[in-house]
Amino acid sequence: SALRISLGLIFFGFGVLKFFPGLSPAEELVMQTVDILTFGVVTGDTARLLTALVECTIGVTLLTGRFLRLGLVVMSLAMVGIMAPIVLFFDDLFPGAPTLVGQYVLKDVVLLASGAVVAASALGARLVVDS
Repeated sequence: SALRISLGLIFFGFGVLKFFPGLSPAEELVMQTVDILTFGVVTGDTARLLTALVECTIGVTLLTGRFLRLGLVVMSLAMVGIMAPIVLFFDDLFPGAPTLVGQYVLKDVVLLASGAVVAASALGARLVVDS
């Protein structure tokens, strides 16, 4: 479906950026978030690379449709980390008006909703139109 492929391109594209230090506008936020969520076990470049790998894996499963259910499970777990900055760093991201990184995080709400639609479809949900 177009939504699944579009979501796959977004995850894969943003994931690839994280493999290269300095390319992702969310790099510092990713490292800080993973550090907090793992209680300091995964930090710095390891956090960045792990996030890149997870996002690219999600992207590939969405793009190809292979291992889609596994990719959707990984995506649902990753969404906890992806949305966590809204709670963990709210004042930094939204000091009145949203910062650029805050806007970057806000787009993740759309990814979450899109992922829910793709997951529902993959699990057999069908669109019902009331007349």
